[in-house]
Amino acid sequence: MTTGPNRIFDDFAKLMTDAAGAAQGMRREAETMFQAQAEKFLASMDLVQREEFEAMKEAALSASARAEALAERVDALEARVAKLEDT
Repeated sequence: MTTGPNRIFDDFAKLMTDAAGAAQGMRREAETMFQAQAEKFLASMDLVQREEFEAMKEAALSASARAEALAERVDALEARVAKLEDT
């Protein structure tokens, strides 16, 4: 059995270790609660997720490219019709 100053230091070291563990647990709990509140807040804002945004962006780019191709075809057909009308 340890006596004297060594025991006091041992008890103090154990107390500090326990306090550090408790503080770490409280930090994890606070982070978890903050993350849950942040997720709840963002969900209530009805924001679009990044994956959905990227999918819609890709669809819009594809539709734009198809519209451009169709416009070129219409221009070519109109030119052919105009040429036929001239003859």
